Amino acid sequence: MQNVQANTIDEYIAAFPPAIQKLLKQVRETIHKAAPKAEEKISYAMPTFYLHGNLVHFAAYKNHIGFYPAPQGIEEFKKELAKYEGGKGSVQFPLDEPLPLTLVSRIVKYRALQNEARAKEKEQSKAKKKK
Repeated sequence: MQNVQANTIDEYIAAFPPAIQKLLKQVRETIHKAAPKAEEKISYAMPTFYLHGNLVHFAAYKNHIGFYPAPQGIEEFKKELAKYEGGKGSVQFPLDEPLPLTLVSRIVKYRALQNEARAKEKEQSKAKKKK
């Protein structure tokens, strides 16, 4: 990843060459469509979508786009992600292959449902404690 000092996702994307900007914009748009209520921010120096907690992060590197849907997002889709390099909570999409945007969308929707369910449980737990 370039050492990008950005305060917004727009600034982050603008720091890259046009070909990489195009890919980052595609990922960003896909996440927006999958989780329209999520807020954008920069966290861990990466574009981040936030919905009742961190939803997903993404970032550009020399040879890939890194996508970080947390370990739960990787685990749930491990068969479809098996062809990509990655770690416990990350996956690398090579720059020389088409981005799997449909898969990214499905992962984001899954993570959004998880975060919303967790937030609802917290609310219910707080309500019970107030009684």
